[in-house]
Amino acid sequence: MTLFLLGGIAILLIAALTTLGVWQLQRRVWKLDLIAQIEQRIHAPAVDAPGRAAWPAIDASRDAYRRVRAVGVFLRDRDTLVQAVTALGGGYWVMTPLRTDAGFVILVNRGFVSGDDKDKARAEMPPGRVEITGLLRVNEPHGGFLRANDPAADRWHSRDVEAIAGARGLTDVAPYFIDADAMPGPGPVGGLTVVSLPNSHLVYALTWFALALMLAGGMAYVVRSEWNNRNSTSPGAGGS
Repeated sequence: MTLFLLGGIAILLIAALTTLGVWQLQRRVWKLDLIAQIEQRIHAPAVDAPGRAAWPAIDASRDAYRRVRAVGVFLRDRDTLVQAVTALGGGYWVMTPLRTDAGFVILVNRGFVSGDDKDKARAEMPPGRVEITGLLRVNEPHGGFLRANDPAADRWHSRDVEAIAGARGLTDVAPYFIDADAMPGPGPVGGLTVVSLPNSHLVYALTWFALALMLAGGMAYVVRSEWNNRNSTSPGAGGS
């Protein structure tokens, strides 16, 4: 009876592990499709940044990393420095609000500055009306890993559009921000967006399948051993 119970449990575990493996393969197909879509967005011609009417429909899976453009005037003295680590080392993203020609505000990540150069960011802001092109990025609420934003102390670890807008007294702000392309002249270094979507689903799938196979092999070994033991101890076993 115990053997049948253990066998039933093993079969259920094998089925569950196999299901997880199949699910990971399905996730892999989805992730590869998403990566292909993002690559297409990044290299597509820039379109106008979404206006007010489009804001409720902004969706990360559809709009993240879309190449956009916006025209307007930077709002001086409203910069926010967000801690960052890039290929250039540690420092800050310089987030500056842009009052667009359409009247609403978009936060623009003008680029990266080192800790030693952070005070130069405001002085090197482009004057007058500018045209910005870059990648649309979705909001990054709450903070970074194990580090919460602290608006009261003006310490920022993520580009939380809503929180930054509130801290800077901004209204009518788009629910996304733009990672600006590199701009000529001095100032923050733009164009450093890293697009990296982890895709380890095949490894996970092989792991689940391997565990299912190992469990099936173990169960087969136990069943065979039990079968041989019963045959060897049954009446008449071993011949005359």
